[in-house]
Amino acid sequence: MSSPSWGPNWNLDGIVSGLRAARVDWRGPHGRLRETSAGREFPSQDSLRQIVAQLRGALFPMRLGPIELREESEDFYVGHTLGDALDSLLRQTYLELRHLGRQEPRSYDETMAHAVQIVRQFGAELPALRRALDLDVTAAYQGDPAARSVDEVLLCYPGVTAMIHHRLANVLYRLGAPMLARIVAEIAHAETGIDIHPGATIGKSFFIDHGTGVVIGETAIIGDRVRLYQMVTLGAKRFPPGQNGELKKGLPRHPIIEDDVVIYAGATILGRVVIGKGSTIGGNVWLTRDVAPGSNVTQASLVSDLPGCGLEGS
Repeated sequence: MSSPSWGPNWNLDGIVSGLRAARVDWRGPHGRLRETSAGREFPSQDSLRQIVAQLRGALFPMRLGPIELREESEDFYVGHTLGDALDSLLRQTYLELRHLGRQEPRSYDETMAHAVQIVRQFGAELPALRRALDLDVTAAYQGDPAARSVDEVLLCYPGVTAMIHHRLANVLYRLGAPMLARIVAEIAHAETGIDIHPGATIGKSFFIDHGTGVVIGETAIIGDRVRLYQMVTLGAKRFPPGQNGELKKGLPRHPIIEDDVVIYAGATILGRVVIGKGSTIGGNVWLTRDVAPGSNVTQASLVSDLPGCGLEGS
């Protein structure tokens, strides 16, 4: 079918020119003017999404790998898939390192050698990461009476999906690729509604039940065998400014949750507070101070046992 003879005029030349001017106006003050031959500057979300899909398949080949896979070819699939994933991750890591070093550029060889080091160490951590995820899957199965099998948990539970992404992202974060880590985390956030910063430290056998609306901040520290329900926030209470008024980065500002804690739906815990081992935090509780080990905190107990805690910061 031929195009209409009247031919709509979108004024593309004008739009393209205007967009170019907007880019130049932004890049100049931000120190981003560069040669057009420099190529792509940042890692690709699409590439990271594919890499994570490959890594998930390599970690759990018979459940998250291709439907036609058979056990006799499991190792071949894992090796081939990991090779592709790590090769692709190397390119993305190089892009991030080049961007991070833009103020003091290093040679291609130096930057690539650093990227190879990161990706090699990332790959070496995958067996331990798989074992950690096995504990998370088991915790989800044992912690939910509706779960019929560990396979159902792995295939269906958003909390487990979020933890696969988080444990991958946390390795990248620790190895010095924070942007890649954040992209991996945000892919899970978009897919599950669970927002875990890749910098958060999470112990063994962690379970998020239901999951929607859970937020875990960058400097949160979570112990072993902790269970969270939906809409739980482990956030910051305040954000101190620096000398020029900008927010200070990297300060410890999120809660420490000790071992064997259960936090029910809708609870909000803010600031660098410690929730003691074995405590239970009830639904919709608002906490901004420490809780002793073995405590059972409800909305009613905040008024009688922790005066002022229920109102502070509200």
